[in-house]
Amino acid sequence: MRAILAGGGTGGHVIPALAIANQLKKTYDAEVLFIGTARGIENRLVPAAGYPLQLVRVGALKNVSLTTRLKTAFDLPRAVWDAGRMLNEFAPDVVIGVGGYASGPAMLAAVIKHIPTLAFEPNVVPGFANRMVARFVSGAAVHFEETAKYFRHAEVTGVPVRQAFFEIPPKRGGTPTLLVFGGSQGAHAINDAMIRCLPVLQREAPGIHILHQTGERDYNDALAAYRGLGESAEVFKFIEDMSAAFARADLVVCRSGASTVAEIAAAAKPAVFVPFPRAADDHQRINAEALARHGAAVVVEESKLEGVWLAETIAALLQDSHRLQQMSHAARELAHPNAASDIATMAARIAGIEESATD
Repeated sequence: MRAILAGGGTGGHVIPALAIANQLKKTYDAEVLFIGTARGIENRLVPAAGYPLQLVRVGALKNVSLTTRLKTAFDLPRAVWDAGRMLNEFAPDVVIGVGGYASGPAMLAAVIKHIPTLAFEPNVVPGFANRMVARFVSGAAVHFEETAKYFRHAEVTGVPVRQAFFEIPPKRGGTPTLLVFGGSQGAHAINDAMIRCLPVLQREAPGIHILHQTGERDYNDALAAYRGLGESAEVFKFIEDMSAAFARADLVVCRSGASTVAEIAAAAKPAVFVPFPRAADDHQRINAEALARHGAAVVVEESKLEGVWLAETIAALLQDSHRLQQMSHAARELAHPNAASDIATMAARIAGIEESATD
């Protein structure tokens, strides 16, 4: 089997794509090629994982200036042409679009060449690249049931998440622990709100222990603010083993990108989501509200992220063990432990390939 995974830009695109690639290799002895752009994180993660990467030149069309949109529109036909050349050379059995800049050109080229295509869409509302090809793809693997309406032949597979998140046992008793993070680079709005609410949080939730990943920029300010808590707080620029941090937490305060939402579900952790307000198509807010409707999370808009309110929300949840347990159960119901395997099976079926004996 020969498969191309196209797209990238952020870890939310690339990390699930690598999990899909690994499953294709394991189950179908697949040869895999990635197509990305020069600006994306795929340039670091894909070669490190041992997969070849080829690049197309294409920019953004959403949330950018008119000049950038015009340049992208000008570059797009050449990107489709270049992607088509890569498809001719590699001769894939299936092309899997994972969203991001390179996904659109590669998927369009595959559609034009009548190569089977699979769109992977982790958000409730598809990103621009997947919306562009939604009517033409052979199938779609989605995270949320409500996303299926955008595609032909969609299946709810979930988002691939490291197995360690599924193996986190329920936390029973012990020190009430809060995990705060905003992605690998941190989230200034969340960091600032946590610093401002600390005096109220100490009063409203005595005995609380806080694990806070701040990112590089806010680390020193947060470290100074938490100093008064002594051993009741641990501040990190970056948490290497996030699943271990999840295991210690009773409650998580975080953004609501697709991968984070999938990790919350896999770990069955109650969450306070603070969606990034400038995310494309407001997808983080829509993701967060999907879990909130299910009873697994509370959503706080960044524009309403006031320190005292945040502290009181956190304290009320930590002091209500029954509600935390209900939220945990609701989150677990949204988890998909076999996501990578299910997506790989879909890709092989679309390509007309039987499972390899290497599985």
